[in-house]
Amino acid sequence: MSKLFITDLDHTFLRSDLSISPFSVEVWNKKATSSLMSVATARSFLKSRELLKQLHINAPMILLDGAMVVSSDGEIISIKTLHKDLADEIVQIGSKFDIDPFIIGLNSLDSLDEKFLYPRKLNEHQKDVLKGYKNDPRMCYNPDNKSMKENLKIVYFGTKEQLEPLSNELKNLFGKEIEVKLSPEKYGGGYFLTLLHPDGDKSKALRDVVSFLNIDYNDITVFGDSINDIGMFKLAGNSIAVANALDEVKSVASNILKETNDEDGVALYLNRC
Repeated sequence: MSKLFITDLDHTFLRSDLSISPFSVEVWNKKATSSLMSVATARSFLKSRELLKQLHINAPMILLDGAMVVSSDGEIISIKTLHKDLADEIVQIGSKFDIDPFIIGLNSLDSLDEKFLYPRKLNEHQKDVLKGYKNDPRMCYNPDNKSMKENLKIVYFGTKEQLEPLSNELKNLFGKEIEVKLSPEKYGGGYFLTLLHPDGDKSKALRDVVSFLNIDYNDITVFGDSINDIGMFKLAGNSIAVANALDEVKSVASNILKETNDEDGVALYLNRC
């Protein structure tokens, strides 16, 4: 049976400027001739496809923190969404904390027609995030803060002091109805709060990939750096933290690399194994 290698993107496989070195491209594509190769990322299908256009992806991709699993040719394998009523309630609670979210969803559950809704009121962290989405056709102005019919994830950016009380409030109110993740944002220096379907995380999405491929967990190697990778680390037979990973991630990794994402840590590992 083929081995499956699946890597997080930001701060793990991608360099900090979101580029992929020629060395990493070469190693990845060579590995793809004998192994299954894919990604598990907070990014969407369209953005991942744009960033990874040089790579041979031959296994299902885990996208939007696990809300979607999509084949390399765009077939939706699994999808978990927050319904509009619940999403609108979350947004209303956020407004009480004086912060509005980004909302990522689909026009239809039968397609990959993604929309990225951004609010009228933006803090400095949100403005910084939007700089990376100039001229992106998915962007839609959302002055009334209304969610979509089906929402893949709701994301707040800000300071820890601002987002932690909101995170606690949402956990208390909704319990197991939603997945709540509060994590540091390494690029901008702030924090982000991600809200998903309770089954919309990377670990549960990895279970969907295992079922689809009929592969054993012991045949899986995962790479990561952040809180949302920990669930995958606990499932996979082999879990690799890059040198710049959070300490919480390193503590559950089976192997910690000496190299960072900017030093092609993942590619160097792939080249050795």
